Amino acid sequence: MSKKIVIIGAGGVGNVVVKKCAMNPASFSEIVLASRTLSKCDAIAAECAAIGLPTAVKTRQVDADNVPELVALFKEEKPFLVINVALPYQDLTIMDACLEAGVHYLDTANYEPKDVAKFEYSWQWAYQEKFKKAGLMALLGCGFDPGVTGVYTAYANKHYFDEMHYLDIIDCNAGDHGKAFATNFNPEINIREITQKGKYWENGEWIEIEPMSIHKPIDYPNIGPKESYVLYHEELESLTKNFPTLKRARFWMTFGQAYLTHLEVLQNVGMTSIAPIKFKGMDIVPLEFLKAVLPEPGTLGENYSGQTSIGCQIKGMKDGKDATYYVWNNCHHADCYQEVQAQGVSYTTGVPAMIGASLMIDGSWFAPGVFNVEEFNPDPFMELLNIHGLPWDEQHNITLPHEY
Repeated sequence: MSKKIVIIGAGGVGNVVVKKCAMNPASFSEIVLASRTLSKCDAIAAECAAIGLPTAVKTRQVDADNVPELVALFKEEKPFLVINVALPYQDLTIMDACLEAGVHYLDTANYEPKDVAKFEYSWQWAYQEKFKKAGLMALLGCGFDPGVTGVYTAYANKHYFDEMHYLDIIDCNAGDHGKAFATNFNPEINIREITQKGKYWENGEWIEIEPMSIHKPIDYPNIGPKESYVLYHEELESLTKNFPTLKRARFWMTFGQAYLTHLEVLQNVGMTSIAPIKFKGMDIVPLEFLKAVLPEPGTLGENYSGQTSIGCQIKGMKDGKDATYYVWNNCHHADCYQEVQAQGVSYTTGVPAMIGASLMIDGSWFAPGVFNVEEFNPDPFMELLNIHGLPWDEQHNITLPHEY
């Protein structure tokens, strides 16, 4: 089986995926990094060579919005797998190209249309029969959240519960990058995500709430209590579908007051809008302009201190008794920079993409069709997390900070 991969996207996450794959020649014998901006690819490839990573990185230029360009690249390079860490707007064009070129697919974030601040799996799940008929596999959402959080949930369901009833995914970034205002991944995607209405699953239906309207302090391991806010996050859609015993499923994320104040001002003056406006006779999208003036997330790593903590808190039944389970990872920004010259949010997204790709290549996770990570055996993924830089901890039958 070919162990050649094409990685599309040369941002902060792409940097991590390339370097982690290049560290593992047993899984990845050839790596091609492609992006619209070739210079970004070349810079990452040069860093890989400078630090002596065993698998060489070849670079190519490609427009991920252009299916014929993608198909030509895939047919020329003939990879086993394409790892998509470009923009979520480009998921469908890359999936279309994979189908036409006959290569497998993996991404870290679900599709969302560029002109609507809405993300859901329906567009990609609709490719199920096409991929199955072609004998190809598409693995969706193989980052951390979504990604590892789905694997954590599947692991809990397999080993510790007869029925899971309540799921709370909690995500804390307690790091300090020293900037007045910056986002830890693509600003356009990040701001669209947190300014739309929140949503969570309860008793068989989605409950919609105003943005940031439900919040409370949650105590994170080795960090302490941080104010955490209920958002809608894409893995809730697949997890409630694949684990139908869940009565409630929510996603919580921390935000500092300074971040929220900056965001409120930007919203109030219209800078987070995705509706085009006229400026000097040209159409511009305010959020795209804001992205251009904010710090590039990939540049935040060098002086980033502190750590992230992301995990799943679950309550359910085992052997007729109530049971609780908490599984999480803490990741230090400084350690990530030392290893791959990246901050922790990019690292926690990029490492799982590499792990998912390696499991597809060795056949541990493989079936024709379109899948979310929780649909496969979680055990090999959990083992590789400990090996490749995202070790996890767990606690059983503790009191969780939620009302049931």
